[in-house]
Amino acid sequence: MKKVSILSLDGGGIRGIITCIILRYIEEQLQKCDNPEAKIGDYFDLIAGSSTGGLITSILLYPDGNGKSKYLIQKGLELYSEKGEDIFQVSFWEKLINPFGLFNEKISQETLEKNLEEFFGKTQLKDLVKPCLITSYDIENRRAKLFNSYEAKSKMDNFFVKDVCRATSAAPTYFTPIQIKSMYGQIFSLIDGGMYANNPALCAYAEARKMPFAEIFKTDEKPNNPSVNDMMIISIGTGAESKPYSFRKLQKAGKLGWVSPIIDILLSANSETVDYQLSQMFETLGARNRRNYYRINPSLKNASTEMDNVKQSNIEALVQAGLHYVDENKKILNQIVHKLIKNKV
Repeated sequence: MKKVSILSLDGGGIRGIITCIILRYIEEQLQKCDNPEAKIGDYFDLIAGSSTGGLITSILLYPDGNGKSKYLIQKGLELYSEKGEDIFQVSFWEKLINPFGLFNEKISQETLEKNLEEFFGKTQLKDLVKPCLITSYDIENRRAKLFNSYEAKSKMDNFFVKDVCRATSAAPTYFTPIQIKSMYGQIFSLIDGGMYANNPALCAYAEARKMPFAEIFKTDEKPNNPSVNDMMIISIGTGAESKPYSFRKLQKAGKLGWVSPIIDILLSANSETVDYQLSQMFETLGARNRRNYYRINPSLKNASTEMDNVKQSNIEALVQAGLHYVDENKKILNQIVHKLIKNKV
């Protein structure tokens, strides 16, 4: 029985460039070792993403018309490099009257929605070539809203991909909340899934537990309802943050002073906690299977921690942070490549 291969992609705005750099190396090695036409989307059975990770997920699983993945990960890298400044651009006047997004959302959603419309058009969630899990949060019903392309075969759970991407990236203080409508006509009021699952790997594990992969892929080489013993999980972050906060400064900071630190701390703490939980779960397995969980989260090096810093110097710094990780960790990344080939159906 082959493992169910799961890819999980963290949120992090423009820092998704780091994710693309790491995935590009893995994809290039798959092309060298297995198939010159290999694409990342061909080798995973489930891809999960929050915020920017949800956007990358949708690109990886975009259909080519023949039931296969259309795009190489390079397409995602090009979108960040070419469209990032357009999407995250804030005018001098806006910076002056609305510093840090304190008075209304920091960035206009119109450019983001325009780019999503141009890229995804009328593509529906059910059209994505593999099962995926994309996170968001329903602010009116106060519960997680998880978009699953397998469950989207039902009209009640099917949406336009452009709307799913807009919902998962609606990070408070950056973009406004969004109301989207399912193909069944139900309306949801949503914000960024990173609010509770910036690292969606544990959500992906829970979702995978209930999925009939043997039936989905029409093979007896994959298990239905896999346990942790039947999974390989690759979880990729958008850069480790180690920004310290002064006790003295925050001791009497008040609500306004906590706005920026609390968002930063919530996102990074969430990711670290999920990593801890999954590490402990895999540690309970035998010597071979416990090595089937990988958490990849490079140091940001000289890159900014800000999710919307689209200065050319910062984009280059993000690229270099990803390349540095690849150069220092080729052994681990090559292990992942060989396991993906071994477990592909």
